[in-house]
Amino acid sequence: MENIFHHVTHEVKEIFGSAATAPSGLGVTPPAPAALAAKVRTLAPTMTRSMQRVAEAVAADPAGCAALTVTGLAELTGTSEATVVRTARLLGYPGYRDLRLALAGLAAQQQSGRSPAVTADIAVDDPLADVVAKLAYDEQQTLADTAAGLDIAQLSAAVGALAAARRIDIYGVGASGLVAQDLTQKLLRIGLIAHAHSDPHLAVTNAVQLRAKDVAVAITHSGSTGDVIEPLRVAFERGATTVAITGRPDGPVTQYADHILTTSTARESELRPAAMSSRTSQLLVVDCLFIGVAQKTYETAAPALSASYEALAHRHTPRSGNNTTSRR
Repeated sequence: MENIFHHVTHEVKEIFGSAATAPSGLGVTPPAPAALAAKVRTLAPTMTRSMQRVAEAVAADPAGCAALTVTGLAELTGTSEATVVRTARLLGYPGYRDLRLALAGLAAQQQSGRSPAVTADIAVDDPLADVVAKLAYDEQQTLADTAAGLDIAQLSAAVGALAAARRIDIYGVGASGLVAQDLTQKLLRIGLIAHAHSDPHLAVTNAVQLRAKDVAVAITHSGSTGDVIEPLRVAFERGATTVAITGRPDGPVTQYADHILTTSTARESELRPAAMSSRTSQLLVVDCLFIGVAQKTYETAAPALSASYEALAHRHTPRSGNNTTSRR
């Protein structure tokens, strides 16, 4: 009798898991199957070891795991049913049933003839041709993962805020500081007032001046860079709209972000630090923001962009006469 009750209990969990375990007030659409692998790669470093085992199992064998009950997956990974459900929810699925459906969809996509992945890390003695192939694959995968995992509603809200902003401050340090500069120069060329701040003192003193209708953007892969979080916090408290571009959607920076844009990264290795792959995904998000803003402000953006091209045209025109230069 106890075994029958045990079986029925788990069947109920499977059938009603979405409604029973979904956070209250959520109207969020679960990630598409194609985004599942990207979510696992992005969130795995922030998971507990037991949750990582569940996430790694579903990413490695979506077809096999799709056939398992919540109890079966818990047994396979040496975890508990509660851990399986928590992992499903962290990955963006209201319940385990939703995760199983996504796994089935991902398995079907993988069986449609996709080429095998280049999974090996770059070794110190790799031929240069192999380095090129591995980097190209990793960059492609990073971009695909970021695109699949990007929340379009959050992106749209961020675009709207930037398009209507009186002033835009952008914070980033290190490799993220270079991305901040890229976004700044793009926005300047379509006529918006934007400033990139890599100096933490200047970032905070400028954030103090922000008000409603201003926007502050923080770029940090780790989500825990203090020199980026502090000015974003100040801007948030001053009433500015705040945006975080980060690889850690549960990181400290998101406490002060009205809109969160999540990036993905390739696996970190000795010869490929996180800064390399995070920059790739951050630049994709920056380009999405820029194009979205340019579309929304096209009547003013187009002439501003044209004027900036004309202002620089003479610097790109070949000089008349002898163009050859002699070495001395």
